[in-house]
Amino acid sequence: MNQTATIETWRRLLGPAKSWVLFAHGTCVILMEPAEDLAEQATSLLREYGPVRAGTPAGDFNTVDLDDAPGWAVTGHHPDILTYVDPGELENHDDLTVGLFGRSKRGQDGHDLTVIHVEDKRAF
Repeated sequence: MNQTATIETWRRLLGPAKSWVLFAHGTCVILMEPAEDLAEQATSLLREYGPVRAGTPAGDFNTVDLDDAPGWAVTGHHPDILTYVDPGELENHDDLTVGLFGRSKRGQDGHDLTVIHVEDKRAF
């Protein structure tokens, strides 16, 4: 996954008004009520809502076809946590394959918790 391209994709998708944090495997945490430390706030949310637990809401996902970028956003059980899947990451592009792949990336991010970008749009 090209980190620069993923950052630019999230910028295009989220626009100039939202603060968000991107993790190493493509999971984005949108911060609707940004706290002082955006990375810590996002890490805390992803620690709780990122790991996948099959048979629970933590295993649920939906696949969203993107209009403003190639690929998909995969949602989970927290409305402000989404994972980007680029078409080049998979050969099969059906919803189940994309969704399971995106969910696994969210699961990796939920365990690794490696922040690669913070987009701070708070007005000071």
